[in-house]
Amino acid sequence: MATDITMPRLSDSMEEGTVLKWLVEQGGEVKRGEALVEIETDKANMTYEADTDGTLIEVIAGEGDTLSIGEVIARVGDPSEASQDGGGESGDGSAEAGGGGNETATEESEEERSVATADEDRGGEVASANGGAPAGGDASPDSSDGNGRVKASPVARRIAGEQGVDLSALEGSGPGGRIVKADVLAAAGGDEGEATATGTVEEAGGDEQKGSMPEPQEAVAKGEAGPKGEVHVQELTRLQQTVSRRMAESKATAPDFTLEVEVDMAACVELRGRLKELADPVPSFNDMIVKACALALREHPRVNGAYRDGRFELYEKINIGVAVAAKDTLVVPTLFDVGSKSLGEIARAAHAAIDKVRDGTITPPELSGGTFTVSNLGMYGIDRFSAVINPPQAAILTVGALKKKPFVDDSGRVVARDMATLSLVSDHRILYGADGAQFLARVREALEQPLSLAL
Repeated sequence: MATDITMPRLSDSMEEGTVLKWLVEQGGEVKRGEALVEIETDKANMTYEADTDGTLIEVIAGEGDTLSIGEVIARVGDPSEASQDGGGESGDGSAEAGGGGNETATEESEEERSVATADEDRGGEVASANGGAPAGGDASPDSSDGNGRVKASPVARRIAGEQGVDLSALEGSGPGGRIVKADVLAAAGGDEGEATATGTVEEAGGDEQKGSMPEPQEAVAKGEAGPKGEVHVQELTRLQQTVSRRMAESKATAPDFTLEVEVDMAACVELRGRLKELADPVPSFNDMIVKACALALREHPRVNGAYRDGRFELYEKINIGVAVAAKDTLVVPTLFDVGSKSLGEIARAAHAAIDKVRDGTITPPELSGGTFTVSNLGMYGIDRFSAVINPPQAAILTVGALKKKPFVDDSGRVVARDMATLSLVSDHRILYGADGAQFLARVREALEQPLSLAL
Protein backbone atom coordinates (compact mmCIF):
# COMPACT_ATOMS: atom_id res chain seq x y z
CA MET A 1 0.00 0.00 0.00
CA ALA A 2 1.32 3.45 -0.91
CA THR A 3 2.65 5.69 1.85
CA ASP A 4 1.96 9.41 1.91
CA ILE A 5 5.01 11.65 2.43
CA THR A 6 3.85 14.78 4.23
CA MET A 7 5.46 18.16 4.81
CA PRO A 8 7.58 17.50 7.91
CA ARG A 9 8.07 19.81 10.89
CA LEU A 10 11.76 20.65 10.69
CA SER A 11 11.89 23.42 13.31
CA ASP A 12 10.01 24.30 16.46
CA SER A 13 8.46 27.40 14.88
CA MET A 14 7.83 25.97 11.40
CA GLU A 15 4.25 26.19 10.16
CA GLU A 16 4.83 25.49 6.46
CA GLY A 17 7.66 24.70 4.09
CA THR A 18 8.64 25.23 0.47
CA VAL A 19 9.82 22.37 -1.75
CA LEU A 20 13.13 23.51 -3.24
CA LYS A 21 14.33 20.42 -5.08
CA TRP A 22 13.36 16.79 -5.44
CA LEU A 23 16.49 14.65 -5.07
CA VAL A 24 14.73 11.53 -6.40
CA GLU A 25 12.87 11.62 -9.71
CA GLN A 26 9.34 10.31 -9.99
CA GLY A 27 9.59 6.59 -10.58
CA GLY A 28 12.95 6.45 -8.82
CA GLU A 29 13.86 4.18 -5.94
CA VAL A 30 13.50 5.56 -2.43
CA LYS A 31 15.47 4.15 0.49
CA ARG A 32 14.88 4.80 4.16
CA GLY A 33 17.40 7.29 5.56
CA GLU A 34 18.50 8.62 2.17
CA ALA A 35 17.94 12.21 1.01
CA LEU A 36 14.58 12.64 -0.72
CA VAL A 37 13.81 16.36 -1.01
CA GLU A 38 15.24 19.76 -0.09
CA ILE A 39 12.81 21.93 1.89
CA GLU A 40 13.05 25.60 2.83
CA THR A 41 11.79 26.25 6.35
CA ASP A 42 11.40 29.47 8.29
CA LYS A 43 14.97 29.12 9.55
CA ALA A 44 17.09 27.26 7.00
CA ASN A 45 17.15 24.99 3.99
CA MET A 46 16.97 21.35 5.05
CA THR A 47 17.36 17.99 3.34
CA TYR A 48 14.56 15.63 4.35
CA GLU A 49 15.41 11.93 4.51
CA ALA A 50 12.89 9.29 3.50
CA ASP A 51 11.37 7.28 6.34
CA THR A 52 10.24 4.38 4.15
CA ASP A 53 11.47 2.20 1.27
CA GLY A 54 9.79 1.94 -2.12
CA THR A 55 9.31 3.80 -5.38
CA LEU A 56 8.42 7.48 -5.70
CA ILE A 57 5.16 6.83 -7.55
CA GLU A 58 3.75 10.36 -7.36
CA VAL A 59 5.15 13.85 -6.75
CA ILE A 60 2.31 16.02 -5.51
CA ALA A 61 4.15 19.19 -4.49
CA GLY A 62 6.26 20.66 -7.25
CA GLU A 63 9.48 22.58 -6.77
CA GLY A 64 8.58 26.04 -5.48
CA ASP A 65 5.28 24.96 -3.92
CA THR A 66 4.60 25.95 -0.30
CA LEU A 67 2.51 23.64 1.86
CA SER A 68 1.49 23.54 5.50
CA ILE A 69 2.92 20.96 7.87
CA GLY A 70 1.16 17.63 7.43
CA GLU A 71 0.05 18.21 3.83
CA VAL A 72 0.95 15.45 1.39
CA ILE A 73 3.90 16.27 -0.87
CA ALA A 74 4.51 12.86 -2.48
CA ARG A 75 3.59 9.17 -2.36
CA VAL A 76 5.91 6.20 -2.06
CA GLY A 77 4.84 2.63 -2.78
CA ASP A 78 5.06 -0.27 -5.19
CA PRO A 79 5.56 0.63 -8.89
CA SER A 80 2.34 -1.22 -9.74
CA GLU A 81 0.42 1.37 -7.72
CA ALA A 82 1.59 4.19 -9.96
CA SER A 83 -0.87 3.32 -12.71
CA GLN A 84 -3.74 3.35 -10.24
CA ASP A 85 -2.81 6.30 -8.05
CA GLY A 86 -0.02 8.20 -9.79
CA GLY A 87 -0.08 10.61 -12.66
CA GLY A 88 -3.08 12.58 -11.45
CA GLU A 89 -3.06 16.22 -10.59
CA SER A 90 -3.27 17.22 -6.95
CA GLY A 91 -5.99 19.47 -5.70
CA ASP A 92 -3.79 22.54 -5.96
CA GLY A 93 -2.53 21.67 -9.44
CA SER A 94 1.04 21.28 -8.29
CA ALA A 95 1.64 17.69 -9.46
CA GLU A 96 2.50 18.86 -12.94
CA ALA A 97 5.14 21.23 -11.63
CA GLY A 98 6.85 18.30 -9.95
CA GLY A 99 6.75 16.03 -13.00
CA GLY A 100 3.16 14.85 -12.39
CA GLY A 101 3.14 11.84 -14.73
CA ASN A 102 0.86 12.87 -17.63
CA GLU A 103 2.22 12.44 -21.14
CA THR A 104 2.53 16.13 -21.93
CA ALA A 105 4.44 16.90 -18.73
CA THR A 106 6.74 13.94 -19.33
CA GLU A 107 7.72 15.20 -22.75
CA GLU A 108 8.54 18.72 -21.57
CA SER A 109 12.17 19.76 -21.78
CA GLU A 110 14.09 20.93 -18.73
CA GLU A 111 13.79 24.49 -19.96
CA GLU A 112 10.02 24.16 -20.22
CA ARG A 113 9.86 22.75 -16.70
CA SER A 114 11.69 25.76 -15.31
CA VAL A 115 9.38 28.10 -17.20
CA ALA A 116 6.38 26.19 -15.83
CA THR A 117 7.58 26.70 -12.29
CA ALA A 118 8.32 30.37 -12.97
CA ASP A 119 4.87 30.86 -14.50
CA GLU A 120 3.23 29.33 -11.46
CA ASP A 121 5.29 31.19 -8.89
CA ARG A 122 5.38 34.56 -10.60
CA GLY A 123 1.80 34.45 -11.72
CA GLY A 124 2.41 33.94 -15.44
CA GLU A 125 4.65 36.94 -16.00
CA VAL A 126 7.17 34.91 -18.01
CA ALA A 127 4.45 33.90 -20.43
CA SER A 128 3.17 37.47 -20.59
CA ALA A 129 6.62 38.84 -21.38
CA ASN A 130 6.91 36.41 -24.30
CA GLY A 131 3.62 37.31 -25.92
CA GLY A 132 1.62 34.69 -24.06
CA ALA A 133 3.84 31.77 -25.10
CA PRO A 134 6.42 29.94 -22.97
CA ALA A 135 10.11 30.51 -23.56
CA GLY A 136 10.76 26.82 -24.12
CA GLY A 137 8.29 25.99 -26.92
CA ASP A 138 4.85 26.48 -28.46
CA ALA A 139 1.68 26.47 -26.40
CA SER A 140 -0.45 23.39 -26.69
CA PRO A 141 -4.19 23.86 -27.24
CA ASP A 142 -4.87 20.93 -24.92
CA SER A 143 -5.37 22.25 -21.39
CA SER A 144 -6.64 18.95 -19.91
CA ASP A 145 -4.51 16.49 -17.94
CA GLY A 146 -6.06 13.47 -19.66
CA ASN A 147 -8.38 12.76 -16.73
CA GLY A 148 -10.84 15.51 -17.55
CA ARG A 149 -9.25 17.95 -15.12
CA VAL A 150 -8.11 21.33 -16.41
CA LYS A 151 -4.38 21.97 -16.10
CA ALA A 152 -3.83 25.31 -14.38
CA SER A 153 -1.40 26.81 -11.91
CA PRO A 154 -2.61 27.35 -8.32
CA VAL A 155 -2.50 31.12 -8.81
CA ALA A 156 -4.59 30.84 -11.97
CA ARG A 157 -7.17 28.69 -10.16
CA ARG A 158 -7.51 31.17 -7.34
CA ILE A 159 -7.91 34.17 -9.61
CA ALA A 160 -10.38 32.26 -11.78
CA GLY A 161 -12.49 31.55 -8.72
CA GLU A 162 -12.38 35.19 -7.64
CA GLN A 163 -13.18 36.51 -11.13
CA GLY A 164 -15.78 33.87 -12.01
CA VAL A 165 -13.79 32.62 -15.02
CA ASP A 166 -14.48 29.11 -16.38
CA LEU A 167 -11.08 27.45 -16.72
CA SER A 168 -12.40 24.75 -19.07
CA ALA A 169 -13.20 27.42 -21.65
CA LEU A 170 -9.64 28.81 -21.72
CA GLU A 171 -6.67 27.89 -23.88
CA GLY A 172 -3.51 27.75 -21.77
CA SER A 173 -0.38 29.60 -22.85
CA GLY A 174 1.91 27.83 -20.38
CA PRO A 175 4.08 24.78 -21.12
CA GLY A 176 2.00 21.79 -22.18
CA GLY A 177 -1.07 24.01 -22.56
CA ARG A 178 -1.15 24.86 -18.88
CA ILE A 179 -3.37 27.80 -17.90
CA VAL A 180 -1.46 30.50 -16.07
CA LYS A 181 -2.44 33.75 -14.40
CA ALA A 182 -2.03 35.82 -17.57
CA ASP A 183 -4.61 33.64 -19.36
CA VAL A 184 -7.18 34.12 -16.59
CA LEU A 185 -6.59 37.86 -16.41
CA ALA A 186 -6.98 38.16 -20.17
CA ALA A 187 -10.27 36.24 -20.06
CA ALA A 188 -11.52 38.36 -17.17
CA GLY A 189 -10.57 41.57 -18.96
CA GLY A 190 -8.11 42.40 -16.18
CA ASP A 191 -4.92 44.41 -16.52
CA GLU A 192 -1.75 42.38 -16.06
CA GLY A 193 0.29 45.36 -14.95
CA GLU A 194 -2.26 46.37 -12.36
CA ALA A 195 -2.52 42.81 -11.10
CA THR A 196 1.24 42.66 -10.73
CA ALA A 197 1.37 45.84 -8.71
CA THR A 198 -1.41 44.77 -6.37
CA GLY A 199 -0.92 41.02 -6.49
CA THR A 200 2.43 40.88 -4.75
CA VAL A 201 0.99 41.22 -1.28
CA GLU A 202 -2.10 39.22 -2.22
CA GLU A 203 -0.13 36.24 -3.48
CA ALA A 204 2.40 36.37 -0.68
CA GLY A 205 -0.41 36.33 1.85
CA GLY A 206 -3.37 34.55 0.25
CA ASP A 207 -1.38 31.89 -1.55
CA GLU A 208 0.68 31.24 1.51
CA GLN A 209 -2.46 29.82 3.05
CA LYS A 210 -3.15 27.70 -0.04
CA GLY A 211 0.32 26.28 -0.48
CA SER A 212 1.44 28.19 -3.56
CA MET A 213 3.50 31.07 -2.27
CA PRO A 214 5.86 32.45 -4.93
CA GLU A 215 9.46 31.33 -4.77
CA PRO A 216 11.69 34.23 -3.73
CA GLN A 217 13.21 35.82 -6.80
CA GLU A 218 14.69 39.16 -7.63
CA ALA A 219 12.80 41.47 -9.94
CA VAL A 220 9.68 39.35 -10.05
CA ALA A 221 7.62 42.30 -11.14
CA LYS A 222 8.36 45.57 -12.84
CA GLY A 223 6.19 48.64 -12.68
CA GLU A 224 6.08 51.48 -15.17
CA ALA A 225 8.77 54.09 -14.77
CA GLY A 226 7.56 57.06 -12.75
CA PRO A 227 9.09 59.63 -10.41
CA LYS A 228 11.02 56.83 -8.71
CA GLY A 229 12.12 55.20 -11.95
CA GLU A 230 11.47 51.58 -12.82
CA VAL A 231 10.26 49.56 -9.83
CA HIS A 232 11.69 46.11 -9.17
CA VAL A 233 9.72 44.02 -6.67
CA GLN A 234 11.68 41.42 -4.74
CA GLU A 235 9.93 38.67 -2.82
CA LEU A 236 11.25 37.71 0.61
CA THR A 237 12.75 34.33 1.34
CA ARG A 238 11.05 32.35 4.08
CA LEU A 239 13.91 33.23 6.43
CA GLN A 240 13.51 36.94 5.65
CA GLN A 241 9.78 36.64 6.26
CA THR A 242 10.43 35.05 9.64
CA VAL A 243 12.92 37.75 10.64
CA SER A 244 10.46 40.47 9.57
CA ARG A 245 7.58 38.89 11.46
CA ARG A 246 9.53 38.26 14.64
CA MET A 247 11.12 41.71 14.72
CA ALA A 248 7.76 43.39 14.17
CA GLU A 249 6.30 41.22 16.93
CA SER A 250 9.12 42.24 19.26
CA LYS A 251 8.73 45.99 18.67
CA ALA A 252 4.96 45.75 18.96
CA THR A 253 4.88 43.82 22.21
CA ALA A 254 8.11 44.46 24.16
CA PRO A 255 8.53 47.88 25.86
CA ASP A 256 12.31 48.05 25.59
CA PHE A 257 14.93 50.39 27.00
CA THR A 258 18.68 50.67 26.38
CA LEU A 259 21.65 51.02 28.74
CA GLU A 260 25.21 51.74 27.57
CA VAL A 261 28.61 51.33 29.15
CA GLU A 262 32.17 51.89 27.91
CA VAL A 263 34.56 49.04 28.62
CA ASP A 264 38.35 49.23 28.86
CA MET A 265 39.40 46.28 26.68
CA ALA A 266 43.18 46.72 27.11
CA ALA A 267 43.51 43.61 29.30
CA CYS A 268 41.47 41.58 26.78
CA VAL A 269 43.77 42.73 23.98
CA GLU A 270 46.78 41.60 26.01
CA LEU A 271 45.16 38.26 26.88
CA ARG A 272 44.28 37.54 23.28
CA GLY A 273 47.85 38.26 22.24
CA ARG A 274 49.05 35.57 24.64
CA LEU A 275 46.38 33.09 23.56
CA LYS A 276 47.53 33.33 19.93
CA GLU A 277 50.47 31.13 20.88
CA LEU A 278 48.31 28.55 22.64
CA ALA A 279 44.85 28.25 21.11
CA ASP A 280 43.49 27.26 17.71
CA PRO A 281 41.21 28.89 16.83
CA VAL A 282 42.24 31.95 18.79
CA PRO A 283 39.29 33.27 20.84
CA SER A 284 37.97 36.48 19.34
CA PHE A 285 36.95 39.51 21.37
CA ASN A 286 33.36 38.51 20.68
CA ASP A 287 34.04 35.08 22.20
CA MET A 288 35.36 36.84 25.30
CA ILE A 289 32.21 38.95 25.48
CA VAL A 290 30.05 35.81 25.15
CA LYS A 291 31.98 34.22 28.03
CA ALA A 292 31.62 37.38 30.13
CA CYS A 293 27.87 37.38 29.44
CA ALA A 294 27.67 33.73 30.51
CA LEU A 295 29.27 34.57 33.85
CA ALA A 296 26.92 37.52 34.35
CA LEU A 297 23.83 35.56 33.30
CA ARG A 298 24.56 32.93 35.91
CA GLU A 299 24.44 35.66 38.58
CA HIS A 300 21.44 37.48 37.07
CA PRO A 301 19.04 34.71 35.99
CA ARG A 302 16.19 37.03 35.00
CA VAL A 303 18.31 38.37 32.15
CA ASN A 304 18.49 34.75 30.99
CA GLY A 305 14.70 34.46 31.06
CA ALA A 306 11.59 35.53 29.20
CA TYR A 307 8.26 37.20 29.82
CA ARG A 308 5.39 34.96 28.74
CA ASP A 309 1.69 35.44 29.37
CA GLY A 310 2.09 37.44 32.55
CA ARG A 311 4.78 35.14 34.00
CA PHE A 312 8.56 35.00 34.11
CA GLU A 313 10.32 31.97 32.64
CA LEU A 314 13.82 31.42 34.02
CA TYR A 315 16.01 28.93 32.18
CA GLU A 316 18.49 26.53 33.71
CA LYS A 317 20.91 26.51 30.78
CA ILE A 318 22.60 29.55 29.26
CA ASN A 319 22.28 29.36 25.47
CA ILE A 320 23.65 32.46 23.77
CA GLY A 321 22.75 33.32 20.19
CA VAL A 322 25.39 35.07 18.10
CA ALA A 323 24.02 37.27 15.32
CA VAL A 324 25.68 36.53 11.97
CA ALA A 325 25.14 38.48 8.75
CA ALA A 326 24.24 35.91 6.10
CA LYS A 327 23.33 36.54 2.46
CA ASP A 328 20.48 39.09 2.42
CA THR A 329 19.36 38.21 5.93
CA LEU A 330 20.32 37.83 9.59
CA VAL A 331 20.93 34.40 11.12
CA VAL A 332 21.42 33.75 14.84
CA PRO A 333 23.05 30.37 15.55
CA THR A 334 22.93 29.24 19.17
CA LEU A 335 25.94 28.40 21.33
CA PHE A 336 24.48 25.91 23.78
CA ASP A 337 25.20 25.66 27.50
CA VAL A 338 27.96 28.26 27.38
CA GLY A 339 27.72 28.59 31.14
CA SER A 340 29.62 25.31 31.46
CA LYS A 341 32.04 25.87 28.56
CA SER A 342 35.58 27.21 28.68
CA LEU A 343 36.65 30.16 26.55
CA GLY A 344 38.37 27.78 24.12
CA GLU A 345 35.24 25.64 23.76
CA ILE A 346 33.14 28.74 23.13
CA ALA A 347 35.60 29.88 20.46
CA ARG A 348 35.45 26.51 18.67
CA ALA A 349 31.66 26.33 18.86
CA ALA A 350 31.28 29.89 17.55
CA HIS A 351 33.77 29.30 14.74
CA ALA A 352 31.93 26.16 13.62
CA ALA A 353 28.48 27.82 13.80
CA ILE A 354 29.57 30.86 11.79
CA ASP A 355 31.11 28.62 9.11
CA LYS A 356 27.84 26.67 8.85
CA VAL A 357 25.84 29.88 8.43
CA ARG A 358 28.09 31.11 5.64
CA ASP A 359 28.13 27.69 3.95
CA GLY A 360 24.34 27.42 4.21
CA THR A 361 24.56 24.16 6.15
CA ILE A 362 23.19 25.39 9.49
CA THR A 363 20.18 23.37 10.65
CA PRO A 364 17.01 24.57 12.43
CA PRO A 365 17.92 22.90 15.76
CA GLU A 366 21.16 24.91 15.74
CA LEU A 367 19.14 28.11 15.39
CA SER A 368 16.72 27.34 18.21
CA GLY A 369 16.77 27.36 21.99
CA GLY A 370 18.57 30.66 22.58
CA THR A 371 18.05 32.41 25.92
CA PHE A 372 20.15 35.56 25.25
CA THR A 373 21.70 37.18 22.17
CA VAL A 374 24.94 39.04 21.40
CA SER A 375 25.12 41.21 18.25
CA ASN A 376 28.45 42.71 17.18
CA LEU A 377 28.80 45.35 14.45
CA GLY A 378 32.21 46.55 15.59
CA MET A 379 33.89 45.04 12.51
CA TYR A 380 31.95 47.58 10.41
CA GLY A 381 33.28 50.53 12.41
CA ILE A 382 30.00 51.12 14.27
CA ASP A 383 30.72 52.73 17.66
CA ARG A 384 27.38 51.91 19.31
CA PHE A 385 23.93 50.81 18.28
CA SER A 386 20.61 49.59 19.57
CA ALA A 387 19.04 46.32 18.45
CA VAL A 388 15.68 44.58 18.42
CA ILE A 389 15.18 41.94 21.10
CA ASN A 390 14.87 38.39 19.76
CA PRO A 391 11.50 37.33 21.24
CA PRO A 392 10.74 35.97 23.74
CA GLN A 393 14.20 36.64 25.20
CA ALA A 394 14.53 39.29 27.89
CA ALA A 395 17.49 41.16 26.41
CA ILE A 396 20.12 41.51 23.70
CA LEU A 397 23.67 42.88 24.08
CA THR A 398 25.19 44.92 21.26
CA VAL A 399 28.93 45.43 20.77
CA GLY A 400 30.54 48.44 19.11
CA ALA A 401 33.97 48.84 17.53
CA LEU A 402 37.13 48.35 19.55
CA LYS A 403 39.01 51.66 19.21
CA LYS A 404 41.75 53.57 20.94
CA LYS A 405 40.20 56.48 22.81
CA PRO A 406 41.40 59.08 25.31
CA PHE A 407 41.20 57.69 28.84
CA VAL A 408 41.99 59.26 32.21
CA ASP A 409 43.96 56.78 34.32
CA ASP A 410 44.16 56.60 38.12
CA SER A 411 46.98 59.17 38.24
CA GLY A 412 44.97 61.69 36.24
CA ARG A 413 46.93 61.29 33.02
CA VAL A 414 45.17 61.17 29.66
CA VAL A 415 46.27 58.03 27.83
CA ALA A 416 45.13 56.07 24.79
CA ARG A 417 43.21 52.95 25.72
CA ASP A 418 41.42 50.22 23.76
CA MET A 419 37.75 50.95 24.44
CA ALA A 420 34.46 49.44 23.27
CA THR A 421 30.84 50.43 23.91
CA LEU A 422 28.38 47.75 25.02
CA SER A 423 24.61 48.39 24.93
CA LEU A 424 22.00 46.27 26.65
CA VAL A 425 18.48 46.41 25.20
CA SER A 426 16.01 45.00 27.73
CA ASP A 427 12.34 44.07 27.87
CA HIS A 428 10.95 46.30 30.64
CA ARG A 429 8.25 43.73 31.45
CA ILE A 430 10.87 41.44 33.04
CA LEU A 431 13.94 43.64 33.55
CA TYR A 432 14.08 47.03 35.24
CA GLY A 433 16.77 49.67 35.06
CA ALA A 434 18.65 48.41 38.10
CA ASP A 435 18.58 44.81 36.80
CA GLY A 436 20.08 45.83 33.49
CA ALA A 437 22.66 48.11 35.10
CA GLN A 438 23.89 45.41 37.49
CA PHE A 439 24.16 42.87 34.68
CA LEU A 440 26.06 45.29 32.45
CA ALA A 441 28.41 46.20 35.30
CA ARG A 442 29.21 42.52 35.83
CA VAL A 443 29.99 42.06 32.14
CA ARG A 444 32.31 45.08 32.21
CA GLU A 445 34.06 43.78 35.33
CA ALA A 446 34.70 40.41 33.68
CA LEU A 447 36.15 42.03 30.55
CA GLU A 448 38.36 44.47 32.41
CA GLN A 449 39.73 41.62 34.54
CA PRO A 450 39.70 38.86 31.91
CA LEU A 451 41.65 36.22 33.78
CA SER A 452 38.27 35.03 35.08
CA LEU A 453 37.31 34.27 31.47
CA ALA A 454 40.11 31.74 31.16
CA LEU A 455 39.18 29.81 34.31
